[in-house]
Amino acid sequence: MTANVWMLWPSREALSRMGVHRARRALAGAGRTFAVGILLATTFIDSDLHGWGVAGAVLGVLVGGLGFWGFWRVTLEHRLLPSLGLFVLLFAIAAVAEGAGLRVPALVVWCACAVSAMERLPLAAALPASAVALGTYAAVNNDAWLTTLATTAGLALAGYVLRLDAEARGSAQRLLAQERAARAAEAESAALAERARIAREIHDVLAHSLSAQLVHLEAARLMIERGAERDQILERVVAARGMAREGLAETRQALSALRGEMSPLEEFLSELVADTAGADVTVTGERRLLPAEASQAVRRVAQEALTNVRKHAPGAKILIRLDYGEHEVMLNVRDSEAPPGEFTHSGAGYGLLGMRERAELLGGSLEAGPYEEGFMVTLKVPA
Repeated sequence: MTANVWMLWPSREALSRMGVHRARRALAGAGRTFAVGILLATTFIDSDLHGWGVAGAVLGVLVGGLGFWGFWRVTLEHRLLPSLGLFVLLFAIAAVAEGAGLRVPALVVWCACAVSAMERLPLAAALPASAVALGTYAAVNNDAWLTTLATTAGLALAGYVLRLDAEARGSAQRLLAQERAARAAEAESAALAERARIAREIHDVLAHSLSAQLVHLEAARLMIERGAERDQILERVVAARGMAREGLAETRQALSALRGEMSPLEEFLSELVADTAGADVTVTGERRLLPAEASQAVRRVAQEALTNVRKHAPGAKILIRLDYGEHEVMLNVRDSEAPPGEFTHSGAGYGLLGMRERAELLGGSLEAGPYEEGFMVTLKVPA
């Protein structure tokens, strides 16, 4: 683990300028340009360079600038040998400048090499490289030893602080990228869940409606083949048409629910039993707005249970109770005054299995079965 820390490069996000505000980058660039300009102006004014000496100094400045740019690029790509090669080149340029009498530029290049190495190289390479550059600076500098020591320590500390700042910025960039990826995944998951919900709603409606129509139309076809009476055939066709009309209405209701355009549950249940004699709706508890999926589950179970009662126990009294609990809503649909056991021998309610699966997906439950007076369906969903 220790070896990994010493050989670990600063992250690409830390070495790049990613995440740095444009104004900050512009200000930093202007500051560096101004400092280099002042340094060069002071150097050429105070030196005795003439002719080829000036040309050599200008060439050295260009090579040094390209060297620092190349050092920045290869460290960004985490290439150790080219990085060390460019560091040696910059060190040599400073040594040549010192030999030519340009001590101030040489000292500045050595200091810049030390800080850049500490900021951008793995610690195993950064510490010796910075030590060599700062040691050379201390040996050549003519200031008092205490001043030189303070300057050397300050430069080393500055390089390490820049390294820590870059790592913090890189970590922030990685966290931001992870957050964006998580948001994108969450949005995709929500879209897939919404598609599944739409598919489930449409499937529940169409499977019920089309299956019922198919039964009536198949019966009508058999009657025609057997030469049945016209009124019997017409009765089956009318029943199929009624099923188609009910399916279309239920599909519209499902689409309205998916768009959030649902009427209150109490109003829906009242409308559902409006044309049914002997049906009664009771609502208890504190009424409130339910989540779309919970509300739609209650509506679909109520429709399914009422359809089954009309089909298998015609004429029975229907009692519907909607109870708003503290953490859940309960729907209870039961028929009474019907011949005992009649419903249980008719298929146990078409579509109740799908309704039970819907309830379980919401973390609720659905129970359906006979009781002493008839048949009862009870739905509980969290809300």
